[in-house]
Amino acid sequence: MVDTPIFRRWSFTVALLALAPAASAQDPSAGPDVTLTGFSWDRVPLNIHFAKRDADLTDAEIAFLASHSGFIALEKGHGASTHGSTEAGIADTARRIKALNSEANVLFYLNGFINWGGYESFESYRPEWTLRDLEGNVVTKTRDVVRPDPSNAEFREWWSDVVVAALQRGPVDGVFIDAIPQALSPSLVTIVGAEKAQAVIAGLREMIALTKRKIGPDRIVLVNGIRAGAYQEILDWEGIDGVMIEHFDAINTTDPEDLKADLDSIAIATRKGKFVVLKGWPGFTWLEKEMMARPHAELLALAREKITFPLACYLVAVQPGSYFCYSWGYTNIHGMLDSYPELERPLGPPKTDAIWDGMTATREFAQAKIWVNLETKEARIDWRAP
Repeated sequence: MVDTPIFRRWSFTVALLALAPAASAQDPSAGPDVTLTGFSWDRVPLNIHFAKRDADLTDAEIAFLASHSGFIALEKGHGASTHGSTEAGIADTARRIKALNSEANVLFYLNGFINWGGYESFESYRPEWTLRDLEGNVVTKTRDVVRPDPSNAEFREWWSDVVVAALQRGPVDGVFIDAIPQALSPSLVTIVGAEKAQAVIAGLREMIALTKRKIGPDRIVLVNGIRAGAYQEILDWEGIDGVMIEHFDAINTTDPEDLKADLDSIAIATRKGKFVVLKGWPGFTWLEKEMMARPHAELLALAREKITFPLACYLVAVQPGSYFCYSWGYTNIHGMLDSYPELERPLGPPKTDAIWDGMTATREFAQAKIWVNLETKEARIDWRAP
């Protein structure tokens, strides 16, 4: 899910973004529809987002998912090695989760701007739907992975139909759309030109709106995303129910000002009728090869030790409908299928809004008091005895 350097975060003030035509904003009225995702204050609202690509989930792993989260996104390649495709793998896991927890919401992953492999749907993908640069060359994410061209109306119809088919194949409740910031980055202008970049953005907006129209108001559209105050124009795009803030205190967004901008974005999104998933990290990611060479038990112990700061940040900013997601990557071995004591405790609704003093904030919940300092990256969560 991480951006490559050419598509890394840029300054938010970009002339390109003004070129795209305005889309009608959804009526925010009373904020996001918390019933859409089954949001609850009982415990920390947890989103689990991962794939297990090399084997089926065990019964114990399915039971963990069903009992620990009501909001689960299954990534590209999930179950493909066992079931033959991502579509089949996600449908099977959704059925198994729903057998234990019928209220759980499961999302199907489909990238909006990268043609990742592992999907049987790509057998009907047409080469003319692929994005090309100013010299006529195919635009790629990696050597063998191409970028589609959302400005192509036929591609938009095909892509949205892939989502519809995935939701019909199993008890799947919506779609997670990745890589939107990579299309919004001004770096795209240098590759395809300003006019084409504008058309790509406009096409993505229409593709998301079209998808939501096809799947209906009771299905979830979650997109990645906004970060450090950037890309907030997507909060006004039609068809989006929620957004992810993926790189909280990680991957080029670690300054206190970045953290504050991310936390402020949660309230901004809520006012626009969108829920937010804040993706927290334990101070390392799956991209760090030396860290990944360490035993899983060592990484998990470190992740458990480091959870207080990102969780406290989430809690001072959380609004109704917003979720916390925590791991060091996006597969079953990156901490998504492990327990964290803080996420098991009763929480209860907030008693107050956050009180900010510079980069320090406090907030109180029914079962917890929060203190966090974004400058020093210190935090404390005082849990009340059950």
